Amino acid sequence: MNTENASKKPFIWEGANVYFLLTDRFYNGNPSNDLNFNRTKTPGKLRGFEGGDIIGIIKKIDEGYFDQLGINAIWLTPIVEQIHDGVDEGTGLSYGYHGYWARDWTALDSNFGTKEDLACLVKKAHEKGIRIILDGVINHTGPVTPEDPIWPEDWVRTGVVCDYKSFENTTMCTLVDNLPDVRTESNQEVELPHFLTEKWKKEGRYEKEVTSLDEFFKRTNYPRTPKYYIIKWLTDYILEFGIDGYRADTVKHTEENVWIDFKKECDYAFETWKKHHPLQVLDQNPFYTIAEVYGYGISGGQDYDFGDRKVNYFQNGFNSLINFEFKLDVQNDYEIIFSKYSGKLQNELKGYSILNYISSHDDPDPFDAQRDRTFESGTKLLLSPGMSQVYYGDESGRSLVIEGTEGDATLRSFMNWEDLDSNSETQRILLHWQKLGQFRRNHPAVGAGIHNMISDKPYIFSRTFHKENFSDEVIIGLDLGVGRKELLVESVFENGNKLKDAFSGKETEVQNGKAIIDSEFGLVLLELA
Repeated sequence: MNTENASKKPFIWEGANVYFLLTDRFYNGNPSNDLNFNRTKTPGKLRGFEGGDIIGIIKKIDEGYFDQLGINAIWLTPIVEQIHDGVDEGTGLSYGYHGYWARDWTALDSNFGTKEDLACLVKKAHEKGIRIILDGVINHTGPVTPEDPIWPEDWVRTGVVCDYKSFENTTMCTLVDNLPDVRTESNQEVELPHFLTEKWKKEGRYEKEVTSLDEFFKRTNYPRTPKYYIIKWLTDYILEFGIDGYRADTVKHTEENVWIDFKKECDYAFETWKKHHPLQVLDQNPFYTIAEVYGYGISGGQDYDFGDRKVNYFQNGFNSLINFEFKLDVQNDYEIIFSKYSGKLQNELKGYSILNYISSHDDPDPFDAQRDRTFESGTKLLLSPGMSQVYYGDESGRSLVIEGTEGDATLRSFMNWEDLDSNSETQRILLHWQKLGQFRRNHPAVGAGIHNMISDKPYIFSRTFHKENFSDEVIIGLDLGVGRKELLVESVFENGNKLKDAFSGKETEVQNGKAIIDSEFGLVLLELA
C-alpha cells in the first residue's frame, strides 16, 4: 500500500465504527430546552427527560470526543416530536425521552432541539468525516394519553397484542398494550388525523405540509396509505439535512415490502440532496440502512425465521442487520469469533454487513452487565469483522445496573462524564477503546477485511481488504505478554518495510519476515509507518 493511497482511505460502511447514544442521555448542551409541553409530572427513575440534546452531541463533536474514539458514524435515537404527556407503565410515569413514541413525525421534539440544531449536527459531523444515522419508526405511534389523542382507526389498530407465534402474530398486532400499531399492511387511503392538521395550522405550516405531501404522492404515485405518509415524513430528513443512514426500528413487526419502498425513497432523497448540495457530498457511498430485527443472529445467514415463514431482510431494503448473537459469541476465544464472522461475511453475507454490540438500550441481558470485563469487551468488539456499535458508556464503564429502576431504564443512565474527568481507571478503559477505535477507523481491513490466523500461540492474525484500486492490510497480535515480542509478518509485509504499532506508538523495520516490538502492552496493532 503506497502512502498516497493511505491518505485517501475510503469510508467503508461494512467496517464502520458506530457510536449509538440516547439523545436525551448523552450531554446537555442547552439547559434552556429541558422543559417543554408542560412535562412537569414526576416520572419513575430514569423514565423522564434528563436534558441531553442535539447541541450536546455537537459540543462533543467539536471537542474531538468522537475523533479520539475512532468513531466514523453516530446513530442517535429518534428526535421527532414525542407524545406530550407520559404513561404509567406500572413502573411510575414514563415520558417519551427515548424518542420511540412519535406524535408528529414532521417536527423535532423541543427537548432534543431544533431543525437548525440538526442541520448544524450533520454539517459538523461531516466536516470530521463522521456520518449521521437517524432512527426511524414506521411500526407504531406513541401511546394514547389525556393530552395525546389516538390516531384514527383507519391508521392504527389496538387491542391485539403480539404473541410472536407466527408471522401474522408478529406483524399485525401491538407490541404492548397502548402502543397503537400502524396499519402498514393497509391499502386503504386515509385522511390526515384532525389533531395533526389542527396542530400544523396553529404552527402556521399547514399549507406547506399539505403541498409537500401532494407533491410526494404525485411524484411517486403511491396511494395515501399510512405507511407512505410516514415513509415520506422520515425521508424528508434526508432531503433536507443530508443524513447518511437510517436505523429502522421494530422491522419484523411490519410486512417486509414496507422496507423496499422505504429504501427506494431513501435512495431518491439522498441522490436529490446530493444533486442540490454538490460541495457537501462526502463520497459516492449510497444511503445506508440498518435493520433492528429483534433476535436476528449472524448464524441465520440472510434469513430471519418467524416459525411459519422465513424472511430475508437484506433483500428487502437493508444493507445491514443488528446482530443479536454477538453478545453470546463474545464469550468465546478470539479466533473462534473472528474466523466465524469473517467466514460468514465473506461468503453468504457478502455485500452486506451486520452490526455487533455488547450492550444496548433495550437488551436486558448484555455481555458484561457488571462492567468488569471492559477491556476484553473493547478488544473483541472493535477487532471483530462486521460493523461495531459502541453504546454510549461502553468506553467509560458506565454502570448498567442502576438501583431503583425498572426494566430497560437501568441501561439508560446519563453518560458518566464525571468519571472520565476524575477516575483514573475509567480513563484507562477509555484509552484502550480510543486506541482500538482509531485503528479500526483508520483501517477498513479490520471490520470489512478478510481474517487470516498466522499463529495460534502467540495469537497473531492479519486482515486484508481490497476494493477497486484501494488496498489495506494490517497484522494484529493479542495476549502477547509484556516486553519484547516477535511477530511473523511475511504474509503481509516485506523485509525493509517500516511498521508502526498503533497501540504503543513504537516503530520497527521488518527483518527476516519478522517485526519486533518492545512494549508494555500485550496487544500489537501493526500498520505501515
